[in-house]
Amino acid sequence: MSTGALRAHLLAARLAGPVATSREESLRSYRLFAARDPRVMLGLDPEWAWGEGDLLRLMADKCGVSADPAHVSGPDVIDPERTMAALEAFAGRLCEAARARSPVLFGTGHPHRLLGFYAGLAEALSAAGCDVLTPAQGVSVDMTTRFGVRTHSIEYVRGVALVREPGVRVPGSATGVHTHSPLPVRVALGALAEAGGPLPELVVGDHGWVCGAGQLGVEAIGLADTDDPALFVGEAEGRVSVAVPLDDAVRADYYRPLTRYILGRASLTGRQEWP
Repeated sequence: MSTGALRAHLLAARLAGPVATSREESLRSYRLFAARDPRVMLGLDPEWAWGEGDLLRLMADKCGVSADPAHVSGPDVIDPERTMAALEAFAGRLCEAARARSPVLFGTGHPHRLLGFYAGLAEALSAAGCDVLTPAQGVSVDMTTRFGVRTHSIEYVRGVALVREPGVRVPGSATGVHTHSPLPVRVALGALAEAGGPLPELVVGDHGWVCGAGQLGVEAIGLADTDDPALFVGEAEGRVSVAVPLDDAVRADYYRPLTRYILGRASLTGRQEWP
C-alpha cells in the first residue's frame, strides 16, 4: 500500500482528518489529566507537571488538533501526516523486534474495534520467530467500572489479550470489554515475572496496556485518539516509544489497510526467515 493510498484511506475512513471524537471530549480529558484523574491516566504517573495548556500544546504537536483554547466544540481533527509518520516509526519498531526475535505482548482495551489489527501483527511476528506471550490466561482482575468494582478475566484471542466479563467464553470471539485500566498488563507482567519466563521486550496495544507497561519500564507502542493524552505524555516523557494518533473506534475492517501497510513497511509480509 502506497503512502498516498494510505493517506486517502485515513481520511475516507475518518481515522484522521475530522474524526468522530468531539472537541468537548478531548478538552474534558485534558482537564481530567491535568487534575491527575485516574480514569484518564491509564496507569501513567507523569514526572512533569502538565496543565491544560501544556496538554493542548502537546496534542496540537503530536496529533494536529487545534491549539486554540477558544476552539471548544465540533469534531476534533487529526493530521494524517502525523499519523503516517507515527505509523512509520511503529513499523520500524516491529521490524526491529522481528529481527531480534524479541518476545512481544499484545493487548487491547478496544477488542471490538482493534482485535483484528493487532492479531494480524501478532501472527506476522510469530511467523518471524518472535515469542508472542500469553501470560495470565484466565486470571481474574478486579477493575473499577462505572458500576463499581467488577471481576473480569484476562483472555487471549489470536495472541491478543483482552478482558471479559464472567461467563463470556466464546472461543475466538472478540467479545470483551472496553477498558482503560492498566491492571490487566500489570497482572500479565507479574505472572511472567513470577513464572521466571521471558519478559516482553515490547508491548503493543492501547490504553492501559501501553501506559501501564511503559510506567513499569517495559518498552511500549500503541494507538491513541485525541482524548487519550496519556500515551502522548508518555511518549514526551520517554516511557512510550511510539504513540500513533488516530480514531480508535471506527469500524474494525477500516484498520485492515493499516495492518497491511505496517507489515509492508516492516518487511514482515510473507517473510519468516531473517539473516
